[in-house]
Amino acid sequence: MTGFDYAARMERARRELVVREVDVLLISLGSDLPYLTGYTAMPLERLTMAVVPRDGEPVLVIPELEAPRVTPRPDVFRVHAWGETEDPVAIVAGLMGRATQAMIGDHTWSVFLLGLQQVLPATRFLSARPVTEALRIIKEPAEIGLLRTAGASADRVAALLADHPFAGKTELQVSREIGAMLEANGTDVAGFAIVASGPNGASPHHEAGDRIIREGDAIVVDFGGKVGGYSSDTTRMYHVGDPPLRYREVHEIVRVAQQEAVAAVQPGVTAESVDRAARSVIEAAGYGEYFIHRTGHGIGLDGHEDPYIVSGSSRELEAGMAFSIEPGIYLPGEFGVRIEDIVVCGDGGVERMNNSPRDVVVVA
Repeated sequence: MTGFDYAARMERARRELVVREVDVLLISLGSDLPYLTGYTAMPLERLTMAVVPRDGEPVLVIPELEAPRVTPRPDVFRVHAWGETEDPVAIVAGLMGRATQAMIGDHTWSVFLLGLQQVLPATRFLSARPVTEALRIIKEPAEIGLLRTAGASADRVAALLADHPFAGKTELQVSREIGAMLEANGTDVAGFAIVASGPNGASPHHEAGDRIIREGDAIVVDFGGKVGGYSSDTTRMYHVGDPPLRYREVHEIVRVAQQEAVAAVQPGVTAESVDRAARSVIEAAGYGEYFIHRTGHGIGLDGHEDPYIVSGSSRELEAGMAFSIEPGIYLPGEFGVRIEDIVVCGDGGVERMNNSPRDVVVVA
């Protein structure tokens, strides 16, 4: 990850520690580490951890054999590479000093947290999420630019699928083809491609399998990848042959629900009010019990992150928040319909990161 002001991000993190009266922030695996340092740790049994004291120099503790992968950023952190015979938990504990309160990343392996608790019984360990969420939830212009680029790549694939043969192939075959198409059209790494045909479409997180797609199938296609570390995620509907009236009616309900939810996005409205904008359309049409998930999730370095667009969330949206709008109707034994765009809340309203057509696409 390049082009970001990691020193400014680190300083913001330390200000959050001051506000919360916490002595040190500990970040290991997951997206919080590259957000703060530009370095993505391999998910190994060897400990990698950024130690960010409220006062003092941040240190990236890393296995010696991984140190060559770190881009030096002396204005942001110092590197402490530990050898195979050293105890990295003891090293981190030593860097923490006399911390009475420490915040630790949610993705830290329990073996390392338990080890730190044993070495530092007087230290209270808290979740780092309040700090990392505050840092990451408002996207910087450069982050929004990457989300926009990732969304455009996904849109190109959605357009190509309109002329792509589906019938006679398994869901897994089409899923793999979509992954290749993403990487051929500007996505650095293809992340996932849900292909749920016929009755499988009624399972929102269906895993593409060996079902052969056939004439008359409705197909939920949900896919995304990463550009510069930032995620895309879009869902479009395809139908092998001309869709029957019932399917078209359900699709139109979902399309209108998605449109209404997107239109509701602006600074100051609550996340639950956006969820309500989509849900009320589907409920009014008599399908409320078949909309079985939240309306959206935040997106950025992670495919799912804050904010969550869900009933009960009184969080007010702010300019710079990025999230999905993806209402759906799932009819067991029949089919499912979901339409998904990534949007960014802006001062003047909302910007879609996805702009491919949202009508059902008839394919062969």
